[in-house]
Amino acid sequence: MTVRAAERALDILLCFVDQPELGLTEIAHRTSINKSTVFRLLATLESKGFVVRNPDTEKYKLGFRVWELAANMDHSDDPAVLFLPEMERLRDQVDETVSLYIRDGLERIRVQAVESRQTIRRVAPIGARMPLSVGASSKVLVAYADPIVQKEVLADPHWPPTVDRERYQKQLEEIRKTGYAISVEEREAGTSAIAVPIFNREGRIVAALAVSGPVGRWTPDRMTQFAPLITAAAERMGKMLRK
Repeated sequence: MTVRAAERALDILLCFVDQPELGLTEIAHRTSINKSTVFRLLATLESKGFVVRNPDTEKYKLGFRVWELAANMDHSDDPAVLFLPEMERLRDQVDETVSLYIRDGLERIRVQAVESRQTIRRVAPIGARMPLSVGASSKVLVAYADPIVQKEVLADPHWPPTVDRERYQKQLEEIRKTGYAISVEEREAGTSAIAVPIFNREGRIVAALAVSGPVGRWTPDRMTQFAPLITAAAERMGKMLRK
């Protein structure tokens, strides 16, 4: 198998990050690979147990081999696992949805979430990828990143024209002064959020801790009121890391 074939096979597996079942045509469209090649790669992945085909729908889903690999991962210092009890505790204190984000290149990924128990709440799917140009968590991850990373983010060719770079930079400066970021309907209508950084023992940012909810309930005043509580939770999480 060539390196190109391996890359394509991994691209196919990554299609299932935000969709549990996909058909051949859907996978070909998402990966921009022709259907005949996708079919052959799926056959190989299926033979190795990495995907399973539903004979009734002709759609594919992840197979048992993926779960076997995941079971052998070392979670001893995995923030998504390590911070979960503190995230649940914070959710119970603020009664809003709590999410954990990490930066991956020019995007952020939600790696963990604990949803509010309220009837109207922010639904936060794990694994979702979002741009770094908007949102409280994005700005926190960029504000405390290495200057080189900040330059890369601001030079992103896909930077949305509706977001003023100069204003964005000023927001980053303000975040470093206050220690948190607030956003109201920046990325998603009807939702507001506050985010704070989680630092490791060496003082480097490892994740952003965010609390989000409906704009009518999770107002800027209320978010500011809870900022010290959320910051304290982030500090406790940082101390859990071994390095």
